[in-house]
Amino acid sequence: MTSIRKVAVFTGTRAEYGLMYWLMKDIQSDPELQLQLIVSGMHLSPEFGSTWQQIENDGFAIDEKIEILLSSDSAVGTAKSMGLGVLGFTDALARLKPDVLIILGDRFEALAAAQTAMILRIPVFHLHGGEITEGAYDDAIRHAITKLSYLHGTSTEESRKRVIQLGEEPSRVENIGAVGLDHLKRSTFMTVDELATSLNFKLSQPYFLVTYHPVTLSNEPPAKSFMEILSALEEFDGFQIILTYPNADDGGRQIIPLLEDYARTHPKKVLAIPSLGQVRYLSAIKHASVVIGNSSSGIIEVPAFNVPTVNIGERQKGRLAAKSVLNCAAKKSDIVKAILHAVTLEYIEENEVIYNPYGQGDASARIIKMIKKLQFNPSKTFHDL
Repeated sequence: MTSIRKVAVFTGTRAEYGLMYWLMKDIQSDPELQLQLIVSGMHLSPEFGSTWQQIENDGFAIDEKIEILLSSDSAVGTAKSMGLGVLGFTDALARLKPDVLIILGDRFEALAAAQTAMILRIPVFHLHGGEITEGAYDDAIRHAITKLSYLHGTSTEESRKRVIQLGEEPSRVENIGAVGLDHLKRSTFMTVDELATSLNFKLSQPYFLVTYHPVTLSNEPPAKSFMEILSALEEFDGFQIILTYPNADDGGRQIIPLLEDYARTHPKKVLAIPSLGQVRYLSAIKHASVVIGNSSSGIIEVPAFNVPTVNIGERQKGRLAAKSVLNCAAKKSDIVKAILHAVTLEYIEENEVIYNPYGQGDASARIIKMIKKLQFNPSKTFHDL
């Protein structure tokens, strides 16, 4: 009889939880696997919507809650949060003793979890490694997590090659596509009316969905750049705006009062919300005229809905993108020009389906297959090209 394999999943933000929702459901329902859920970071912060409650509402039991967020908005605060994370994750992983730990992406919380697991000889399965985002320290964090990990599920073939270039054994690196795209085949999305009712906000016009995060490695001051975006949005009277909060990176808290004030002064035009939750967020993408900001979802998920993205600034610089992603500087004039270009769809031929390079929405099954085949040897060899 095959023993049940314990699979721990780490989540520290609303975004990565939403991406892994179907993977977690599949692990939960698999008789050969036991889901263990470790929740930390923004999920536990009232300031960012206490999104751990949504996780429980979705039918998941949280095995460990690790408090690490400080009420700081600086690099020093972020570094201290990572230290708190290592302390908390050490106790949690020692109690849970998982056979594998799944981590997605490039957040500082994820790095703390990965380095702890590596020291405890717990194999890390890293999703979305090998990508490039030159404008944020997430880029270095992502590559560091790759070196701390044992299994790798990349979102594109280019990323798979980069992970191997970093010295990882090719047999443990597979291009599985973006796990968040599983929603396209498996989730039921809201209509515009259902979305408006859920948000308690009348959507009477076409709308923009806007998310802007701090850029941590570039000369793109958060507050100044966000004000450029708001100034650009003022030029579009015929559109409403759904504004979601930034993440908890350095400078994120400078943006929150600006977006709240903007929503207060435009109560019928603008809705500001800490977190939409995954189904509402994807439903909002589906019906948006344009998705605006610098979130990775604008690059990876949005093109799958045939919706244009205006990608602002340098946060996602270097990331592979579909032709529906329009890049611009964090300046009002450039943003206005890009939005005008997006709403007229001049760059897309009529009835053309946008090619999305991030997979076909079948990543979860491929991840589980890799987990079941896992034979862990903590002594990794460096694969030379």
